[in-house]
Amino acid sequence: MNKKLLSLLLAGAMALSLAACGNGDTTETPAAGESTPAQTETGAPETEGTTVKVGLICNGDENDQGYTYNFIRSTELASEKLAEQGITVDWVIKYNIAEDSSCEDANIELADAGCQLIINNSYGFEDFMLKVAPDYPEVQFVSCTNQNSAVDDLDNTHNAFAKLHQGSYVDGVVAGMKLNQLIEEGTITEDNAFIGYVGSFPYPEPLSMLTSLYLGARSVCPSVQVKTKFINSWGNLTEEANAAQALCDEGCMVITNYTDGSAAATTAQSNGAYYVGYTADVTSVAPDAALISTRVDWSIYMEYAIAAIANGEEIAQDWSGDIGSGAATMTTLNETIAAPGTQEAIDKAVADLAGGMPVFAGPLSGVNTFDQSEWTLPEGEAYWESDVEKNGFSAPQFCWIIDEITVE
Repeated sequence: MNKKLLSLLLAGAMALSLAACGNGDTTETPAAGESTPAQTETGAPETEGTTVKVGLICNGDENDQGYTYNFIRSTELASEKLAEQGITVDWVIKYNIAEDSSCEDANIELADAGCQLIINNSYGFEDFMLKVAPDYPEVQFVSCTNQNSAVDDLDNTHNAFAKLHQGSYVDGVVAGMKLNQLIEEGTITEDNAFIGYVGSFPYPEPLSMLTSLYLGARSVCPSVQVKTKFINSWGNLTEEANAAQALCDEGCMVITNYTDGSAAATTAQSNGAYYVGYTADVTSVAPDAALISTRVDWSIYMEYAIAAIANGEEIAQDWSGDIGSGAATMTTLNETIAAPGTQEAIDKAVADLAGGMPVFAGPLSGVNTFDQSEWTLPEGEAYWESDVEKNGFSAPQFCWIIDEITVE
């Protein structure tokens, strides 16, 4: 669906935080709104050259073991890469900012503090960012996972995301390989090859990840079925765990989630099921369940945008990186529990996707989740998700529930 149309459909109804990706961490939780310098301590020699002051506004903190943690790790990696170019990054980070006027205040404070680039990490931040940007034309503002800054009239606002649905497809391949193993061992039958999906909201990004996961699994396990439960929250760990438990009770031997927590993984662990995920390498909390996860490596975009400022170059108004560039990436496969041949299947899927294979290839049909209209993608045609050149926008637009998937 065209992003402009989606903006109209969701105006006032989608002040939601689209999640990105990460690993796990246990650090002291900063207070809400606290600003923290985050210059990376890499042990690398001091580099003389340009210094760029960058603000980062986060809807959580590193203790979320996923979304914000991933952004913080990305700042560290970006700083390392930029130091090699003679560019020093002076990071100022604001944690636990709500999707309300406090986000507007955070953008103002960072702009007044001399930040040349301000990155907003939550979908729900964009409207507040856009209130501030016109007053600071010399500051570059970025809204991650969003859409409106790609089509507005401001020269200093930008959107960025990665083709995370490609990583979700690979998640599906890993899940499908595990289901095949369970079928061969007689643990389940072909008719009971169920993946349980805990989703946040029935909106484009979660639907995109749900569908790509299913298509990846189907590519190696033709009998796979996906049972889906949306909890209408990104961060409600209790509801995430309850939905995952219900899916385990319904016979799902592989669980996944597109929410911000790790409760689905630990629930899978306690039920003897397996897990593929997004944002986090959760093997530390679910070593007998967690197979692999996909995430966005935000350092790639950070390096690009900060270097552009340092070199006096323009930043693309909308940017999307793919699995070939590493912007969408996979955590390390848990070889101790993965099915035989899984790494080879991953390598093939990544190579195919990096080589231009579309995730959403016809024939596909389904129903638009917003207006309930029917949709068909004919055989031989492709829907190019998160492709700025082919589909217009970096943020996901896939808003259909395909016929093979039932949503509860």
